Amino acid sequence: MGLKVGVLGVGPVGEHIIRVLGERRFPVDGEIMIMATREREEVLNGQQVTVRKVSEDLLRKLDLVFFAGKEGARGASMEWADIAVKLGCTVIDNGSDLRMYPNVPLVIPEINMDAVTGDTRLICNPNCSVIQLAVTLYPLHKAARLRRVVVSTYQSVSGHSGAGIGELLRQTAQALANESVQINPEIFAKEIVFNCIPHIDRFERNGYTRGEMKIVNEMRKIFGEPNLLISATTVRVPVAVGHSESVNAEFAGPMSADKAFEILSDPELSPGVVCVDGIRNDKDALEIRRDPLERVYPTPCDLKKGEWKDAVLVGRIRDDTTAPNAINLWCVSDNLRKGAATNAVQIAEGMLKRGLL
Repeated sequence: MGLKVGVLGVGPVGEHIIRVLGERRFPVDGEIMIMATREREEVLNGQQVTVRKVSEDLLRKLDLVFFAGKEGARGASMEWADIAVKLGCTVIDNGSDLRMYPNVPLVIPEINMDAVTGDTRLICNPNCSVIQLAVTLYPLHKAARLRRVVVSTYQSVSGHSGAGIGELLRQTAQALANESVQINPEIFAKEIVFNCIPHIDRFERNGYTRGEMKIVNEMRKIFGEPNLLISATTVRVPVAVGHSESVNAEFAGPMSADKAFEILSDPELSPGVVCVDGIRNDKDALEIRRDPLERVYPTPCDLKKGEWKDAVLVGRIRDDTTAPNAINLWCVSDNLRKGAATNAVQIAEGMLKRGLL
């Protein structure tokens, strides 16, 4: 018998949650209840659906609710999460409002599913950039204990919202038509087409952005390492979907590029990771680019491959020649799937497996 399931929020993340629930054949009893802060008709995954205005009466009918999109990230979780739980729902929230509450688990199933217990009825999804960084580094942390992480992110416009994708497409058309590029300052502070913007979320007094401090604080909470040294720079880039990260990681114990490659290539040691590394040795590399040492590596376009759409792709693994027990690597993941929707559905699957739903 399935569960009565709802999704609160109909942005890109909400649409992907509905899609992933179907793809993974999550046991849903009847239709998914799609809700938002106002009633309207929407086209989701190619189908026209009625979005209901969220209410206590609707939540009372549900077993499980995913909070997603702007409605989940900009206030709805503060207004509706506690109500939904009191009405008997289990809530998995993709918004940022509740992530750092000490009594709310911040969960990546490959790492800390045990944080969810029989008493847990509210669980938070981490930030999309944190999910791929943590999935990559946690297996290495278990092997040699992380000491310090320096990460620069290259985040797609869909990490902002569906409006972010629209802004990139609109500005691209203007630029290609040799027109003056117009920006909407409510979306990005500068033009995004053919540009990189080192500015994600609002700035803090320390000069870092909230996007950067989310990486610091959420990584510490997920790893259970409140003193882990992390320095982050977050950059918005003109890519529709798929975040990339350049990572320098220093360890307390022995670590090398070869050891990291061995760990990250083992699906039992590194669940959710696909290593895309090694000498390319193909015709183009040898005959056109004349580089016999050219290596394979992942990019956001590789996420279009069906077998990789929910994975964290890792490559460019190499020793940091300036410090012992330190490596550099590159990782890529779909911010709407593993960075949001898939991770949320995997949490629900983990709860089902443990008899917690």
